[in-house]
Amino acid sequence: MTDDVGVPAYDPDGVDLTDPDLYLNRELSELAFQRRVLHEALDERNPLLERVRFLSIVTRNLDEFVMKRIGGLKQQIQAGVTERTADGRTPAEQWEECHDALAPMLRRQAECYRETLRPVLAEAGIDILDYDDLSPAERRRMRDYFEESVLPTLTPLSFDPAHPFPFISNRSLSLAVLTRPEQGDPTFTRVKIPPNRPRLVQLDGDSRYVPLEEVVRENLDLLLPNVDIVDTALFRLTRNAEVRRDEEVAEDLIDMIEEVLEQRRFASVVRMEIDPEAHPRIRDTLQEQLDLEDREIYDLEGPLDYRAFGALTDLDRPDLKLESWTPQPHPRLRDPDSTALAQTDAERARTIFDDIDEGDVLLHHPYHDFGDTVQRFLSEAANDPDVLAVKAAIYRTASDSQVIQSLIEAAENGKQVAVMVELKARFDEQNNLEWVRRLEENGIHVAYGTIGLKTHTKTALVVRDDDDGVNLYSHVGTGNYHSETAKGYVDLGLLTADRDIGQDLVTLFNSFTGPALDEEFRKLLVSPVTMRRELTRAIRREARHAQAGRPARIVAKVNGLEDPDIVEELYRASMAGVDIDLIVRDICRLRPGIEGISENVSVHSVVGRFLEHSRIFYFENGARAARSSEMDDPPQGGEPDYYIGSADWMTRNLDYRVEAVTPVEDPALRRQLKFNLDLVLADNRKRWVMESDGSYSQQYPRDGEPVVNTQEILMRETLKARRQEDVTVGLPADYPVDSDILVGGDVSDEQAGSSTAADAPATDDGASASENAPDEVEATDGGATDTLERHANRWYRPDSRTYDYAVRTPDGGRRYLKTRDGAVQALERYYD
Repeated sequence: MTDDVGVPAYDPDGVDLTDPDLYLNRELSELAFQRRVLHEALDERNPLLERVRFLSIVTRNLDEFVMKRIGGLKQQIQAGVTERTADGRTPAEQWEECHDALAPMLRRQAECYRETLRPVLAEAGIDILDYDDLSPAERRRMRDYFEESVLPTLTPLSFDPAHPFPFISNRSLSLAVLTRPEQGDPTFTRVKIPPNRPRLVQLDGDSRYVPLEEVVRENLDLLLPNVDIVDTALFRLTRNAEVRRDEEVAEDLIDMIEEVLEQRRFASVVRMEIDPEAHPRIRDTLQEQLDLEDREIYDLEGPLDYRAFGALTDLDRPDLKLESWTPQPHPRLRDPDSTALAQTDAERARTIFDDIDEGDVLLHHPYHDFGDTVQRFLSEAANDPDVLAVKAAIYRTASDSQVIQSLIEAAENGKQVAVMVELKARFDEQNNLEWVRRLEENGIHVAYGTIGLKTHTKTALVVRDDDDGVNLYSHVGTGNYHSETAKGYVDLGLLTADRDIGQDLVTLFNSFTGPALDEEFRKLLVSPVTMRRELTRAIRREARHAQAGRPARIVAKVNGLEDPDIVEELYRASMAGVDIDLIVRDICRLRPGIEGISENVSVHSVVGRFLEHSRIFYFENGARAARSSEMDDPPQGGEPDYYIGSADWMTRNLDYRVEAVTPVEDPALRRQLKFNLDLVLADNRKRWVMESDGSYSQQYPRDGEPVVNTQEILMRETLKARRQEDVTVGLPADYPVDSDILVGGDVSDEQAGSSTAADAPATDDGASASENAPDEVEATDGGATDTLERHANRWYRPDSRTYDYAVRTPDGGRRYLKTRDGAVQALERYYD
C-alpha cells in the first residue's frame, strides 16, 4: 500500500481492514458518550448539586444530538441516500438504531430525577413540589403570581376550522389543552410555557419550588374561561438543525447564513416528547399535524426539559457542591495585578511579550485564567505602541467578548487588524453575525470563511517592532476565544515567539483573505492541506520502528476519532507492534482488543467536572531506541514528537475544516504534556475504558489504592506551581505512574519516564509492579509458548489491571504489553 505520504503502510497478509465489523458507528458511539455523561448524574460519589448539573447537561447534549445527527439522518433518508458508512449501516438503519438507543436513555434520565434526585434533594431541604403538595395559602399565592406575572405573557393558540395549526418553536415546552365547547368536537389548544419566566417558581424565599408548567396547568381557567377542559398534556418538540444551502451558488455569505437561521426556525420536527397519559385526541393531532412516525414520539414523565434545573447549582449550598475552583494566573507570566509600588520601573515596563521572549509558555485552561493569559496577550497587543498588527481567528466567542473589544481597541489605536470570523459555526451563527457587523463598523477587515470549508483553527498573531527587528508572537490553542467556556472546558494553548510558527500564521491568515489556502508550512500541520498526510506519516513511522524491533508508542488525546482512514492506519500500526493509547472523549470508531488487529490499542475516556476538550498527539519516533546504547540500529533523529491544536481525528477536521496543530518543542513544556497524559492514563476515578464491543467500564481504585482524579490533581498542581518560584511540573509523589511517554531534549532518565533494571517501577495505574514469576505458559500456540519459555527470565506479570505482561528491555527498562501475542512479539524483536 503506497500513496503520497512517502512512507509505506504496514500491510499484513490476510487481513481485510475494510470489514464493517471493525468499525463502530459514529452516532451510536456518541450516544455511548452521553450514557457516560448521564452516569455522572447517577453516581452517588458526586455531590448532589453536581449530579443535578449533569442532569441538565444531558438534556442539552441530547437535544443537540437529535437536532444535528438524527435530523441529518432523516434528511438523508428523505433524499433517498442509501450509501453505507464504514460500519455497514444505511442512513435508515442508523436512524432506527439511534432512536432505539435514545429512548431508554431518556427514560433513565427521567427515572433518575423522579426516583433518586428529587427525593434526595428534598432530604437536603430543596423541595421540587407537585401542585397538589401546596397548602391552600400557597395555592392562593401561586394563583396571584400566575395572574399578575404569567398570564399576561401567554397566548393560547387553538386549532379549529377558523384557526390553522399553530407554529411550535424548537425545544419550547408546551401544554396541549383539549377543551369541549358547548357544541361540536373537542378543540386542541397549544399554550407555550413562557421561557422568560423562572421555570422553578420559588415559594416564600425558601428552597421550595413548583414547576412553572404546573402553575400554568392548574390555573388554566383564568386563561381559558367558559370552556370545559377535558385534558392537558405537556409536550416538547425538537426540530432539525441540518438546514443547508450550497455555498458555491450563494451570492452573499451573510445573506445565506441569515436565510439558514430563518429556515432552521421552521425546519421539520424530528422528535416529540410527551406525557405518556396524554389524551388520544391530543397525541393524534400532534402526530398528524407534525408528520411524525411512531418511533419519533417519546412517552416520558415530566418535567421533560431539565435544562433549567441547572439553576439549582447557584444555590448557596457548598455542602452539596464540589469545592469551588478559581482559575489561576500563569506562574510564568508577570502578574498584572501586583502592586505597582513594589515594582521597579523596569518591572512596570515589562510586557507579556518579554515573558514570551524568554521561552514558550504552555497555557492550560481552566487551570490557568483565560483573562490573565490569552485575553492579556490580545489586550496588551492592542495598547502596545510597538505592535504593528493583530490577527485572530474566531470560531465561537462570548456574547460580551473582551477578545473582540481588544481587537476593536487595536484598530482604534492604529494597528492593522484582520479577523477571521466563522459565520458557519453551528448554533453561534447569530452571535457571530453580530460581531462581524460590530467589527466592520469599527473599520476592521473581516473574513467570513472559505467556500466549502469551516475555519476552526484557534490562532492569533501579533506583529511587533522590537529593538532587534519585527518579531512575531503567536497563540495556537485547542479551544475557542471564549471567556466563559474557558472556565469549564479543558484546553491547551501555546504562546511562542518561534519565527517559523509565526511565519506559518502569516501564511495562514493571508490565505483567509487571498484566493486559496497555501499548501506549504514550516512547522504547523494545517488541514486540509498537510495535516492528514503528516499524521499518517507519523503513524506509519511508528509502525516501521516496531517492525524493526524498536519500541514504538502513540498516545493521542482527542474529542473524537471518526475518520475511517486514520482508524485503518492505527489498526496497521497496532498489527506492526506499536503500543497505542487513545484518550477519546466521545466518538470513537476504532474497536480495541481485537485479536490479531488491535490488541495493542487501548481506548480511554474521561468525564469529569470540566469538559475535556484539549487535543494532544504524541509519537515516540524511536526515542527509547536512540537512547539505548545496546541498540545496534538507532533510528535517525530519535526525538519524540508532541503536538497540540484544534483538530480532532475526524474526517470533517482533516478534510473540510481549516485547522492548525503546532509542535511543542520545549522540553519543560513537553514534561507538562507528559504529566497530563500520564495522569489521564492512571485516572481511576473519572476514566472509562472501552471494550472491543464498544461498551465502556469505569475504572475504580482497588483496595488501598489512592484515588487518581486527573482534574482534581491538576487543580492542586496548579496551585502548587503558583506558590513556587522555580516552577516545574512533575508527577506528584503520591500518584506514581510508570510510562514510556518520553520527553525530548536534555532531560534526565527519570524525567523522561525511563526506569533502570534495579528499580521496581510503578505500573500505569499507580500500583507498584511486583516482578511475579511467569505463570505456567498455556500450551495453546506452540511458537508463542516456545518464545515465552525460552525467555522466561525476561518477562513477568505485573501487578496492573491494564497490562498483563511486562518484558525487560535490553536497556534495562520495562515494556508493558496488554496481550500475550504482544509480549511474544516484543521478546522476539529484542532477543531473537
